Order: sequence, then C-alpha cells, then structure tokens
Amino acid sequence: MKASQKPSTATPRRADGANPSPARSMKRRQFLKSSAFMGAAGLLLPRFKLFGADAPSNKLNIAMMGTWGRAEAHFDAVSRENVVALCDINEKHLASAAVRFPNAKHYVDWRQCLEQKDVDAVMVCTLDHTHAFITNWAMNRGKHVYCEKPLANSVEEARVVRANWLKNKDKLATQMGTQRHAFRNFDRVREMVLDGAIGQLQEVSAWGNRQIRKDGYLPAEGTPPDYLHYDLWLGPAPYHPYNPGYFSGGSGANCLQWNMYWDFGSGQVGDMGSHTMDLAWNAIDAGLPISAEGKGDPFNADVTPVKLETHFEFPANDWRSPIVVSWYQGGAMPESPNRAVDLKKIDHGAMFEGSEGFVVADFQSRILIPQKNNTSRNDADMTYYKPRSKETLTPPLGGFQEQWIKAAKGNLRTSCDFGYGTNMTETMLLGLVAYRAGKKISYDGTTGQVTDCTEANGYLRRTYREGWTLNG
Repeated sequence: MKASQKPSTATPRRADGANPSPARSMKRRQFLKSSAFMGAAGLLLPRFKLFGADAPSNKLNIAMMGTWGRAEAHFDAVSRENVVALCDINEKHLASAAVRFPNAKHYVDWRQCLEQKDVDAVMVCTLDHTHAFITNWAMNRGKHVYCEKPLANSVEEARVVRANWLKNKDKLATQMGTQRHAFRNFDRVREMVLDGAIGQLQEVSAWGNRQIRKDGYLPAEGTPPDYLHYDLWLGPAPYHPYNPGYFSGGSGANCLQWNMYWDFGSGQVGDMGSHTMDLAWNAIDAGLPISAEGKGDPFNADVTPVKLETHFEFPANDWRSPIVVSWYQGGAMPESPNRAVDLKKIDHGAMFEGSEGFVVADFQSRILIPQKNNTSRNDADMTYYKPRSKETLTPPLGGFQEQWIKAAKGNLRTSCDFGYGTNMTETMLLGLVAYRAGKKISYDGTTGQVTDCTEANGYLRRTYREGWTLNG
C-alpha cells in the first residue's frame, strides 16, 4: 500500500465480481429507494401488478422450508403475502405453523414441496447442510429464494449456487439471510471506508468469540419419535445414528446442537462468521481471494475447530489497492490498534486498517481512531476526510425480508443477493480448506481450484448419500 495515495472516490467494484457499475456505487438497497424503482417497473413479473401492496394480484405465493427456529422470525413479514406451503421434518412444528397459516399445504420432504405449481418464492430455514440443495432446486424451478446463512456447506456448493444465480439473476430475486445487514451502522461503516476516513484501505479483520466445544458426533441413543422424520433430517449428509441431543436446543438456537459437526455445518465460520464477516464484506467490494491460509485447534475429523484464524489476499479493484482480509474465532483475535481499545470486549466485530487510521465496529456502533500507520502514530490530522452530509447518506434499507419480497415483485435487487453472498461464503469456506491442508494455498477463483496443493482440492467438495442431488 502506498501511503502517498489519496483516498479514491471511484465507483467501487460490484460485490459479485462483475465490472463496476453506477448502480453498485448507489448500493443495491439505495436503488430500491430511488426513482429507478419505477423505471424498472417494466421488469415486473407477469403475475404481479402495482395496484397496492396488499392487492391479491400483488401477493407472492411463498413456501416456508422449515417452520421453527429462524423461520418463526419471518412469519410477520410473510404473513402479508400468501403462505401456500409449509415444509418441516418435524410434524409438531408443522402443526404449530399451521395455526398461523391454516390454508397452506403441508410437506415433510422439501423436494415434494418444490413441485407445488403455485409456489412463487421460497424461504429456506432448514439445516445448514441442506441450504444449497434447496436453493439450487428452487432456482432451477423458477422460484425466488430467501436462504438463511450459510448459503453453502462447501466451496463447491457455493459455486453451484452462484452458477444458478447467474443464470437466473435477471428473473429471480435472491437474498442471503444475514438480517443484521439492515442495521444502519453497516452503511455508516462502508461510507467511512469509501470516503477516506482511514486513508487508503490496507487490511480488514473480523472476529467472533462464541466457543462451543464438542468431542465428536453423538452416539446412538433411543429412537426418533413418530413425528420426527430423522432420515429427512439427515438429508444428503452421511448417516449418523439418532441422538436426542441433536434436537435439545430451543427455538432459534437449536443449530448450536449440530452445526459444529463437519457433516452438518461449518461451525462458527458459517454461523456467526456469516453475520460478522458481512459487516466487513459490505465495505470492501471483494470478489474471490487469490490465496488462503488458516491455523487453529488440532484437526478433529468429527468437529470443526473452535479456535481458528484464516487470512485471505484479495487483488486490487478500481477504488482500492490489494488488501488482506482475516477471520478470527474462538479466542483468536487481531492485534488492537491502540492500547485504549480492548477488542476482546467486542464479542463480534470488524476492524478496518488504513494508511491514516482505523475503524473498529460491532453490528450497531463504530469508532474512528485517527493515527498514521507508516510514521508517527499521532499525526493523522483528519484534514483529508470530509464526512457526508445527512442528505447524501445511504438511505435505510428497511425490513430485510420485506426488501426481498418487494424485489420479487419489482426490480429484483436486494442488498445481499446470491452474487454477494456466495463470494463471501466461498471465501470463508476456503479458509477451512486451507486450515485442513495445513498450509497457505493459492486459489483460482475462475476455475474454483487450488493451484498448488492437490490435497486441498479434495476438501472443496462433499460426498452425499445416495439419492440426494445438489443441483436437481
């Protein structure tokens, strides 16, 4: 990084890796607030008309894939539409959701649910290891998709989701379920980085300190209750015997009973890592990295590491130089930029280092630390930075689920579409590949191959049980 360079105001690169465009500099959420929304009215799908948000002809027919936990957080948003299908492997959860949506058809197998002809859109709130499967099948059938994070459970899965999104992005609205993205602080952090509050961006770190330790897969215990379709719960994952411990968590937190196991999830990389890296990702306009390295707890064939740090090199784009992006979890932490700032008191946060100082942020707040990083640490005078006026701030995103619903009826634009989401997800999962390889790896994002470690290429994909197809 050249300290003599001045902060650039050039149009940033699209987060999906495509060429820069004016729409990206407005940011996707701003597009929905602008006059361009009406200009895009010609893109409306044939069955929708702009005759009022609640007009019968202007409502989406939505299928809920998963009806408990995270799904319940979406009920208010989708209740203003037509919920025509409910799918869950737990029939008690289905019955509970049916009280809210009594006219919906019921399914226990998502593959059958996707064949219901009147479904326009799908909300995926199932197990992590089924997210990419349902998402791909839904897009292949012309359905708009909102999918909870993580979008994928392997690098290959993320790439298949992206390929299907690229084929359908001019027809379908997509949104990755990182709902904290709607916090206004995300925009304020991005604006500070783009507008030069820290000079030239050099390095970015994100971290989370959730620590859930497990020794290995749970042993066989008991038999599944009649209302629980355990084989469908396993889905494409390799067989593991039933244990009630996998189902012992409360609504919204039961994922913490199974997502640390390799066959069911990616641990905190896919869990809070998705939310926290989103805070960083939103401000850097990155595509895919050219390298990855990782270190952490000793490898356990059953359980993902608790303590982990991964580092990625990204090439320059049209407004910044090359940068290093890092993820830390489970007690691993970046170095604090100033002894007055204790990063360990921020459970989940991000830090942006530039030639003139630092921004440290959590989900809803931020601090600016002016200090030159190439000479004296006390002479950053802030004369190089002019904050935006209130009138030029990025408008609020509004409701995160509502943004996706409106996009499905209008211009298809969302703030966390599957271009943005798969790039971030693929990067984070590539860190686990490097961790398993035990060395720094070089990556070709065009081919999706590690170019200097044959062993690492074997960790890019997963093996599925017979009868389950990722891209059906």
